[in-house]
This record gives sequence, C-alpha cells and structure tokens, in this order.
Amino acid sequence: MALFVKVPQRVSELQVGPNAGAPSETGIERGVTAAPRTSRSALCVSFKRINVEECGFPSDLRQKTSVMEQEVCDDDQPVVFREDNKRRRRKMKAFTSSAFKMTDLITVEFVLPTPPKAGKGFDSLQLDVAGNCTVEQVKAQVWVKAIATNLCPEFYQKYSPDHCILLYQKKGNWYEIYDKHQVFQTLDCICYWKTLKKEMGRIHLTVRPQLSEESIQYQKYLNYLIGYDVTDVSNVHDDELEFTRRKLLTPRKNELLTRDPKLYSMDPWITTKPLPEYLLSKISKNHILLVIHRDTSSHTVKVSIDDTPNQVLQSFFTKIAKKRALLGIPEEVSESDFVLRVCGREEYIYGNYAIKDFQWIRQCLKNGEEIHLVLETAPDPELDVVHKEDWAQVDICTGLAATHEQLTIDEKDHEKVFTISLWDCNRKFRVKILGIDIPTLPRNSELIVFAEASIFHGQQLLAQEKTSSKPFTEEVLWNTWLEFSIKVKDLPKGARLSLQVFCGKAQTQTQSCKTAYPDNCSHESKNKSRLLYYVNLLLVDHRSLLRQGEYVLHMWKMPEKSEDHGSINADKLTSATNPDKDSSMAIAIMLDKYGYPVALPMSTDPSDSFEGSDDERGQREMPSHLRRQLEQIVATDPLYPLSPEDKELLWHFRQECLRIPKAYPKFLSSVKWGSQEAVLITHQLLAKSFSWSQSPLDVGLAMQLLDCHFSDAMVRSLAVKKLEKLGDDDVLRYLLQLVQAVKFEPYHDGALAQFLLKRALRSKRIGHFLFWFLRSEIAQSMHYQQRYAVILEAYLRGCGDAMLQDFRKQVEMTEALQKVTREIKAMSVEKYDVSVQVVFQLRQKLENLQTSGLPDSFKVPYDPGLRAGALVVEQCKVMASKKKPLWLQFRRADPTTLSSDTIGIIFKDGDDLRQDMLILQILLIMESIWEAESLDLSLLPYGCISTGNKIGMIEIVKDATTIANIQQSTVGNTGAFKDEILNQWLRDKCPMDEKFEQAVERFVYSCAGYCVATFVLGIGDRHNDNIMITESGSLFHIDFGHILGNYKSFLGISKERVPFVLTPDFLYVMGTTGKKTSSHFQKFQNVCVKAYLALRHHTNMLIILFSMMLMTGMPQLTSKEDIEYIREALTVGRSEEEAQRHFLDQIEICRDKGWTVQFNWFLHLVLGIKQGGEKRSA
Repeated sequence: MALFVKVPQRVSELQVGPNAGAPSETGIERGVTAAPRTSRSALCVSFKRINVEECGFPSDLRQKTSVMEQEVCDDDQPVVFREDNKRRRRKMKAFTSSAFKMTDLITVEFVLPTPPKAGKGFDSLQLDVAGNCTVEQVKAQVWVKAIATNLCPEFYQKYSPDHCILLYQKKGNWYEIYDKHQVFQTLDCICYWKTLKKEMGRIHLTVRPQLSEESIQYQKYLNYLIGYDVTDVSNVHDDELEFTRRKLLTPRKNELLTRDPKLYSMDPWITTKPLPEYLLSKISKNHILLVIHRDTSSHTVKVSIDDTPNQVLQSFFTKIAKKRALLGIPEEVSESDFVLRVCGREEYIYGNYAIKDFQWIRQCLKNGEEIHLVLETAPDPELDVVHKEDWAQVDICTGLAATHEQLTIDEKDHEKVFTISLWDCNRKFRVKILGIDIPTLPRNSELIVFAEASIFHGQQLLAQEKTSSKPFTEEVLWNTWLEFSIKVKDLPKGARLSLQVFCGKAQTQTQSCKTAYPDNCSHESKNKSRLLYYVNLLLVDHRSLLRQGEYVLHMWKMPEKSEDHGSINADKLTSATNPDKDSSMAIAIMLDKYGYPVALPMSTDPSDSFEGSDDERGQREMPSHLRRQLEQIVATDPLYPLSPEDKELLWHFRQECLRIPKAYPKFLSSVKWGSQEAVLITHQLLAKSFSWSQSPLDVGLAMQLLDCHFSDAMVRSLAVKKLEKLGDDDVLRYLLQLVQAVKFEPYHDGALAQFLLKRALRSKRIGHFLFWFLRSEIAQSMHYQQRYAVILEAYLRGCGDAMLQDFRKQVEMTEALQKVTREIKAMSVEKYDVSVQVVFQLRQKLENLQTSGLPDSFKVPYDPGLRAGALVVEQCKVMASKKKPLWLQFRRADPTTLSSDTIGIIFKDGDDLRQDMLILQILLIMESIWEAESLDLSLLPYGCISTGNKIGMIEIVKDATTIANIQQSTVGNTGAFKDEILNQWLRDKCPMDEKFEQAVERFVYSCAGYCVATFVLGIGDRHNDNIMITESGSLFHIDFGHILGNYKSFLGISKERVPFVLTPDFLYVMGTTGKKTSSHFQKFQNVCVKAYLALRHHTNMLIILFSMMLMTGMPQLTSKEDIEYIREALTVGRSEEEAQRHFLDQIEICRDKGWTVQFNWFLHLVLGIKQGGEKRSA
C-alpha cells in the first residue's frame, strides 16, 4: 500500500512538542478525567491553543492561519486559536538588521539510497530548499519528489523518510545531519559550501544503519564497565541522552586525531610547578644520582636536574659503551630504542621534560630515597587501539539555533515561516497543573496538599506561583493555569521549571479564612507545610526549542528524617525524572502549544551593541566614592551575600566590572537572567571583553563560575577556557570538584563535560581517576546517572583497549571483594568482635576466589602506577569494626620491583568514602600551597577512593601505627597519661642519633601541618585511634567523619575542648613540657604561623572548593553555614598580625588543656572504643 507524505507548508500543519503528530484537541477547554489506577497514564486532558496575537505575532499572520485551517484535509488536525477581537495588538520591537536579507533558496543535489532503473550508481534529484525549513521538512520534501518522479516506488512508498539518514562529506570525513528540528540554513555544511563558493551542495540519503552483533556486544561490555545501560531510553521525555552520545563523538574524534600514541601509552606524570627551595637545598650542585637497572645489572649515573630523559639515556649509553654485551644490549641499537621506567611502577620517565619536573623524581628527593629506574623497550602503542566507531560525526552546528533575524516573523512572507523566534513571544509564560497521582495514600486523612511551580536559572528565582490547597486523596486534580510574571521571550536557556508538592495539616473552620485559600492563608500554610516530592523540567530543551504540550513527570521523593539528606541540594537541581514509575508520584502538566517550533535564537553579533557611547562615557566618569564601594564589594569572599543595592551598583558599572577579572562572579550574580535584554547585554559585554582571557590563571575564580549559581552556557564556557591552561597535575588536583560541577550544567553536553573528556583522553592517569569518580557517582546518585554515564561512555570509547582491560579487571576485583565482605558481615553480626572462625572463613573464601577466575593482577584504583598481583591470604583478616572491612595484602605484580613489601588495601562496604576523599584532596591542595612557600610539612595523604555505592578502598600506610597502639602496648590504658611513651617509641625505631634527629624534625613539621590543617578544616573526633605515626616520624590523621566544626559529643558534652590536637606527649617529642620552650617547639610555632598565613592568602579557593562539594551528599557538608566555619577559622577580615596572634593563642589553649585530650584518650582506651584500632596499622 502506498504511503503518501504530505509536506507541511502551512502554519496550521506545523506541530511540535511531545504530541507532534498526535491528534490535537479542539478549542474547547474540557475538564480533567482521572485515568484508571491500573494504567497510571495520568490524566486525560484537552486544552485550547494559544492566541497568535497574544504571542506578539502580527494580526495578518493570525488571519492567514484561520484561512489555512479551513484548507486542511480531514486527516490533519488543525491548530485552533481562540477568538479574541477585544485584545489590542501589542507592538513588537523589531530586531531587523540592515545587512539582513530574506532567506534565499538553497540548491542541493540529493543522492538517494536507490539505484536507477538503468545503469549503475544511485538515483539523485535536485531540490531548491527554503533555508528556514527544518531538516525533517527537507527530508520529507525529498521523499515526496522521489515519489512524484516515480523513482523506485516500491521503496519510497513502503518506507517513511525516517528510514534514512542524511550524510555529507567535509574534508574527507562523513558527517550526519542529525538534528531533524534544525533550521536548514544553520547547518555547518551550508556554511562550508558557501566558503568553497559551491553553487550546489550534495547530501546523501542512506538507509539508517543497523548495529552489528559485534557492536551490540561491545556496547554491553561498555555498559558493564559503566555500571549503567546508556542505551536505555525508557526514562527520558526527549532524546537528549542519545543526542549527547552522538555529539560527544566529535570532540572525542578530534582528540584522538591529535593524540601522540607514544606519549599517551607512557603518560609521563610531570608537574608544572617550580622546584621548591627546600628540595633545591637537597640537591648537590644541580646534579642527582640515578640508578638504572637492566636485567640483573645496575649502573649509577650522575645527571643534571635540567636534563631530559633522552639526555639521561645518552649519558647512560656513553657510560656503558664497553659493557653492552654484559647488559645484553646489541651494538646495532641505540638509546632511542629504549625508555626509562620507575622500578616496580607503571610510571615512565619520558618526553621532552626536565628530570626535575617528574613527580616521582621529586617524591624520591623529598623522602631522601634513591631513584631506581629500569631500562626497557617502549610499550607498543597498538595496545591502545580504539574500537572503530559505528557512527558518523554529527554536523558541527547540531543543536544550534538560528539568529533572531533569521527566525523572526516580522517583515516576512508568513507562508514561508517554519520556525519562529522565542523573542517574538510577548505574552506571559504559563503552565497548567492538571493533577497528581499519589502512589501511597497518606496515613493522616486530614492532610491537605498543594503544588508550587517556580522558574529558576541557576539559583536565581525568576518567578513563582502555586495552586490552591486540596484534600490529600488518591488523585488530586487542579486543572488550573498558573500564569507567571515572566514573559515567554525572557526565558533564558537553562531555565528550569521546578515543580514541588507540599503537604500540611488541614485548617479547621475557625482557622480557615473566609475566602477559599486566599494568598495570605496559602503563604501561612506553606510555612507549616512539608515538601514531599519534586521534579524539574527544562523549559528550553537541548536544541534551544521551547517545550510545548503535555508532560507526565515522575517525581522524586524527599528523604525521610531518618534517611540521608546530604545530597538533596544537588538532587533538587536535576532535570532527570524518577525511573521508578510504578511507585513514584506523577504530576501531569500542560504547556502552551504553538503552531510552530519556537526556538531561542543565538545571541546577536557583539557589534550590534545595546551599550551606547553615553553609557561608556559614564563608565569613565565613575565617582571615586562609588569606585571605592565597588572595590569593597569585589574584595569580599565568595560567601558574602550581595544586597539589592550591591547588585544595582555592579550592574550599573558593568563595563568597569568586566575590566576586573575578580569582579566577574559578583557582576554575573547581579545579572537579571530573567530579562532578555539583560542577558543580551551581558553576552555582548563578555564577547567583547579581553580582561578575562588575558588575565593570569586563577583556578578558584574560574571554578567559582562553574558552581550551582551560574547556568549560562557562555559564562561556563569562559570558565572552562581558562581551565584549559591547567597542567595535568592541576587537573588531577581539582578533578573531584570538576566532576561534581557537572551536576550544575543544565544539559548533558556542555563545555565542562567536553573539557573533562578531552583531558582524560590525553592522560591515562586523569582518565583512570575520571573513570572511578564518574562510576562512583553513577552508582550512588540516581539523579545524575544518565549524565555521568554518557560522559563515561564517551571516554571509554576513546581510551583504548589497554585501559578497558585494566578497568575490567578492577571492576571484577571490586565486585568479588564486595561479595565476600557481605558474606562475612552476615556471618559476624556482633558490632566489633571478630572470631577466629570468621577470619578462617574469610581466608577460605579468598582462596576459592583466587582459584576461580580472580584477575591475576590489577591496577590499584587509588594509585594507577601500582599493579597488585595475587592475594597473600595468610595475611588477610577481618577488622574489628562495625562495617567489618577487609584487611587485604597483595603481592606486587611488577617483576622489576625492588621492594619485598606487600600492597596493603582496606576494602570497605557500607561507608561513604567521598568525605574522606574530599579532605585528602584538600590536604594535597594545602601541600601545594605550602610548597609554593617552600614549606615541606610532610603530610601523608594516603590513598582512598570510592568505587561504588558506599564501597571503596583505602591504602594501608607502610610502617605506621596508631598512637593508641603505642600507648596501650607499652603500659596499657594508662599509657594515655605517659608523656614520654611516644618519644621512647620513636627512639626505639631510630636508634642512631642522626636518624632520631631526622625523625624528630619530621615529627615537628608534620605535627605543625596537621595542626593547621585540622584547625582550618574543623576536623573533629580526634582520638588516639585516628592519629598515626610512621617509624620515620611522620605524624598523620585518618578518618575524617566530622569536619567543619561538626564535632562529636559524649553524654551531651562536646568531646572537642581544644582547637586541635597538641598533647603533652607530642610536646615531649619536641623537647618541652608544661610552659617550657625549646628550639624544636619554637620551630613548630614558626612553621604553624607560616603555614596558617599561607592558607589565609587562599581563603577564596578553599571556600570555593567546599562550596562545590556542598551538593555531593556528605552529611557534614549540607549548607553554607557549614562553610562559614572556614571564614572564622581563617580570621577573614583581620590583619596578618591579628591572624598570627590568633593562631599562637590557639597553640597556648592546646598546651593549657592538653590534659583534657589525654583524659578523652584514656576513656577511649578503657571503654574499648576500637572502631579504628587497627584500621591502617601495618
């Protein structure tokens, strides 16, 4: 049977939105009928089309549409407009440009998928396409012409246009015209043809390709590694997920084309920071010694710290010229055939970098260790082969709208209008709340319920309305329009409609107001109401099209009081809907339907500025008192709340603000994002301003523009462009926050997602940590699963086969260990006790695992340079704490390792390690701040990584034990009061005087570092079981469950009576008791003050890093009040002298009250609180 395709040419035939193509309703607005409970298809509705004139469209267009509707055949349902002769036509502001001319026809040759009746090749036809048609309409026109010219009727009448895709060639590559809603003249291929001055372009229609069995299996493999099926579109109301998967192919492919295979395969870990002074002092005459191993032989070479790896190899080969045969190096090979690798680690010393810039070299110098390298052939880059893509790249301009001049209906032949500009819609935005379908009835039958609808851009509230309250029954029907104060034309991209359902107690007759739910009653009831459910809908979709029609949205439930509330801040921003459709609350809404797709235009050319010369002159004449006021506002920290007067001043002097990079976050917070004119002015100013791009990199400032307050794509792109200057070591340093910042992007595909993808594809180390950070979030956050999954898939499709194999082994190991841990937990229900039988069972299970397919080796997730081999089963045990973590020991898999030590890992199931990861990351950042001041505080940020939902691994630090173990093993519980015990233990471990002095020195510096760090970060619950010390004297803290001043209490009394831990036994190691002083103690004070003042210079950075983690789901980090602690700890607003005195006062408080800490530690030992007793002691 023939398929007749009618090409939409009239206003009345153009339908978009979720119900495009479905029979539309007539103009009478009917009531709402509840759907049967079994279907939960929500609520049947009918509605009226909106008046064209209300949108600000010219009246002649309205008359044309009325005539056209009469011409539509019976099969096509017309768009019916309301009669409204009383309303006067609103005057529309013209955006026409003198340079703009009406859209011309574009001549295109379409190569068809069918062969000609005679001859070889494919049919083709020529078509003159209206530039403002959509891609879908163009494809339909081609189909109609193919049928009309009788080309292969058995094909074109059997299939629809959707059976084929559109492809074109550009510079030898195939591109797909992917977005069917895109305006034809905005396609990249059109611009490309114009550049080449082609009179006619060529587009190929090809049958939509089907995935091969190999591709299907490969996708399943990727889904397994991701922990989520990215092909599942059962829980989406548009195609953004698939759209993003396709769009991310282009940045991936571009990155792979420029990737150096050898550099990528060896991935040298270098730093861009200058060599600190304290390390330079350890280097003799700018030269260091390297021990280079080949098979069983080794040779020491002396090299300059400025030599590159190639120069080192030349020096080595010169030295061994006469010993080649002994080393098994043939005469015909040279140094260029070899590379240097760190012994026992998958870490290469390779590339055109100075030896001093390699992280491993610096680490060895810092720890006073010999540098051992192995000489070997380079790894084969072919191991990093990337699976061939099934997809063509999508048109570069996919998802971009046209300009307002191209889209506006003003001064155009209205019969040729196919897509209209959002800026022509001059009526107020409105939404119809139809009703809610409640999965579980409330126990209290006297409850009332109402829905609140808000429009947000970032954290800025643009408009808000709510329904009346109704009894909380099985289904609640409102069927009411909520009209907002914001106009449709003012809706910015990224604006989200936030829908929330509240409940409260029904008012009694005496309490209720005379009128039914008047505003004052509603506001009062809201104050006493509780938020039950929430969901968001982006009003402008990923294609820049205004949402239209009906939506049934499955809502997220607010957590109960007993449940974790930590992530609710971020969860409430998600545009994802609840995948649990059977048991979740559903809300049915309706948005106005238009006869056209309505597109948000691209911002106009910066040259067409709203800013006049008078305004610029006014900027130059800024009064001095206002300039001082502006400078004071800009100087405030990120937590400072801007008053309306501050915002007005910032906006008024916006051009001045944009000359000062530090003013950007403040200025952009003052923008009224719900005003089309304000957004245009802001975009034009940002496009013309060079202050930001030319200013030195300030990571904190750039990251501030990526937090939850800024949803504008241009603003976020500015920040990302700045971050592109970061070296790999800095990207790693801030990766945790950058991954969290992805939650604040309105859409899946954004500048930040592409930045993370590109940097991960350049560096295996960044890619490794990105994999685990994303996978952990996918497992723990249903609200952002799809977004993180699509980014992770894009990375896995480009990381290469070697990385995929490593990830598979790590995932398999994690799953196997999790299974064992849960079985052990089920056997040992006691809180802390672990019986011999339980340990025996664990070892038996681990033995079985080793013989039944456990990976023979795997990269350690928290340290990808280290490869673990077989389990040392006899050294594995179950730890005596509530969650029953596993204490595991693995052999080292690398045969070149010089250490006989095992790799110790604690595997935890049941604890969220993300807060520990954050604190350890902040400690690394603090360390880099101190290094810049040439301070080596010997911090020990041990390895820790979350690998899933409350699953993770922690490094067991070698040669370390807890203070509790030292105290208890010497004299028992009273050891907490013995000042000399710690000093004696250190003396026993370092019997030689020189070693002992070095250990005391290291103790002084590390103690100072952790005193400052724990004070600034408000780390509480410090006891002798979570403070450890190594045999070389490095003190370090573990277990960061209480931060930012959220301290633990015992019997209602705070356990923290001192600002940080500086007990009499610590002071005894420094050679002081009571109020006496010593050279070591004076050094401790000086180091503390230097470290504290250095952190004060980076107050904004620390505040921003914590602000960005507000949304992660950490119990100790849920509100801005939590971060206020850092401001107070860093004495923001005080002078350097006052700050110095303040910290010295804190030291004196610790000296005075040190006995209280000892008493707490004594109680800890006596009461047997052994939660951390042997957590990380080797």
